[in-house]
Amino acid sequence: MTASVPYASRPSARAARAESPWIRRWSDGDTPRFTLICLPHAGGSAGFYRPWAALMPAEVELLAIQYPAREDRFEDPEAAGMEELVEAVADAVGPLLDRPYALFGHSMGSAVAWELAHELNRRGHPGPRRLFASGRAAPGTAKTGRLHRQNDDTLAAELARLGGTSREVLDDPGLRSLVLTAVRHDYRIIETYRPADRPPLSCPLHVLTGGADPELGEERSRDRAGGWADLTTARTEVRVFPGDHFYLTPRRREVVTTVLRRLDPSLTTGGAHTWPSTP
Repeated sequence: MTASVPYASRPSARAARAESPWIRRWSDGDTPRFTLICLPHAGGSAGFYRPWAALMPAEVELLAIQYPAREDRFEDPEAAGMEELVEAVADAVGPLLDRPYALFGHSMGSAVAWELAHELNRRGHPGPRRLFASGRAAPGTAKTGRLHRQNDDTLAAELARLGGTSREVLDDPGLRSLVLTAVRHDYRIIETYRPADRPPLSCPLHVLTGGADPELGEERSRDRAGGWADLTTARTEVRVFPGDHFYLTPRRREVVTTVLRRLDPSLTTGGAHTWPSTP
């Protein structure tokens, strides 16, 4: 195992926070104590996590990853597969790990987060304080399909089934084309992904899911943690929220509060910050 480089020994992370096509940063605090790195679902963008910024205390720096082939990165080349995607994300976030951090990934993002934790460890970076896996069974146990090879109507039907994409977007030919380009790119990555055998992580792992998520049955989510418990030597916790695959949107405040409380209880028990009233 590669020896980790202490936080204080890292090169200037402030300088490394210059514009990066992979990173979106939404923080107001000048000296946060923690960094929360969020990885989107298939077809999703960094902007999915932007509403979280209004709920973050100044002690937490919120970073979100912007995958290529969408929004302002529509013309950037697609990643060939999970390995290339994770290596590029590790290149982007590695210089920013100057304080304790946690990883949060939703759906496909949970697999990216798990691979990222291993890649950062391989490079000698400190491991995450916590890993939050949302809306997907563990790598190696999650079911995969061949949706990336299907036509646009089939892909659009899958998005409608999972929720999270408005009918107005799917009914607009221009917007639908943009969305499906990103979805097909990401489905290809996650559906061709075959995780390697790796030693378990050493950080606590938190599994979050919607009770009515069609991707994870409620019984499996509650009783087996979708296979995630086998991927760490530390404690695994399961939290089931009311809702479907995109329970995070209506339950945003509860999800963020859960993440902050697990990161450090002091972040949700008063302190100097004032909680905003926005949802």
